[in-house]
Amino acid sequence: MRLWAQVVGAATLAALPGLALAQQATKPVKIGILNDQSGVYADYGGKWSVEAARMAIADFGGSVLGKPVELVSADHQNKPDIASNIARQWYDVDGVDAIMELTTSSVALGIQNLSREKKKITMVSGAATSDLTGKACTPYGFHWAFDTHALAVGTGGSLVETGGDTWFFLTADYAFGYALEGDTAKYVTSKGGKVLGQVRHPLAASDYSSFLLQAQGSKAKIIGLANAGADTNNSIKQAAEFGIVQGGQRLAALLFTLAEVHGLGLQSAQGLVLTEGFYWDMDDQSRAFSKRFMEKTGRMPNMIQAGTYSSVLQYLKAVKEVGSVDADQVSKKLKEMPVDDVFGRGGKVLQNGRMIHDMYLFEVKKPSESKGPWDYYKQLATIKADQAFPSAKDSGCPLTQ
Repeated sequence: MRLWAQVVGAATLAALPGLALAQQATKPVKIGILNDQSGVYADYGGKWSVEAARMAIADFGGSVLGKPVELVSADHQNKPDIASNIARQWYDVDGVDAIMELTTSSVALGIQNLSREKKKITMVSGAATSDLTGKACTPYGFHWAFDTHALAVGTGGSLVETGGDTWFFLTADYAFGYALEGDTAKYVTSKGGKVLGQVRHPLAASDYSSFLLQAQGSKAKIIGLANAGADTNNSIKQAAEFGIVQGGQRLAALLFTLAEVHGLGLQSAQGLVLTEGFYWDMDDQSRAFSKRFMEKTGRMPNMIQAGTYSSVLQYLKAVKEVGSVDADQVSKKLKEMPVDDVFGRGGKVLQNGRMIHDMYLFEVKKPSESKGPWDYYKQLATIKADQAFPSAKDSGCPLTQ
């Protein structure tokens, strides 16, 4: 019996390296979608971004390098510490290879830095701050759908050029708000406009009265809403109660998407000018994709959800091209490959990780102009990629200096 046990033990030990190799060969490629699924940005990205990622994996074929592609998701509740704990668990225990979406700029900045330490890829479609590919850029960090620079050029630029030359900012009091206010203010002043002041509000505030009264008292022609999601919706609703627009001032919703227009309704949102990187009704390709998305979710996608689809698809293409999930190889390939899908048409990734693509200036239709559900936008202009986003050299990214 002892001899038999020794034989079995020796055989087992001899087989262990082969078992380890077999397990490694079948280890799934794991992608994590980390975002706000229950708070102020739940409609902006939320579980709808998770569904967009599933669509991308399915469209790619569900596997890469002979391995299944698995999707995990979590709600970071807009709290960087919670997000960091989730990401560490995913990387250290669960074998996640890349984290994407990352709504909320403070979260995205923290996770991008953690991913640099862990040599993992991040691809951000939900956070806005241009610092992600500027002063906070990393070798493994990518910014996909839009950023505060593009929003400033689009919405800010259009309003300045049509006479909105004095501004007051109502700003969310965290990294995203500061970046959006800063980029827009810089662009406004570069065009000869003036910033008369600003006031900052906490994330997910319930009462904007005192902030709006300061904005109204400034007499600025444009009140720039440097916030997003439910914060923007509630700012607009409460501004109506004070008769701000009726008094001659205009509201600039600097980050406003189809999801927020739908939540607010055309009666309240009509006339708003906004910048997005995607609209479901632009052409046959966008309509076909959006119809499939609607069948799964009951809603049309905005640029965050379409951008998440694009980033997941492009990541899998890069993994296939290099034959590995190694972050150095994948990062290099992402910066070489053209981007050509329903979202990133003719796009390319700069050396700072910024994926540049055309952005679009829209005006929200009046209720009388809408032909049916989700028919919300009329296009005013196309903002070419090289106008919407700075070059890598001008981004402030130390990797490109």
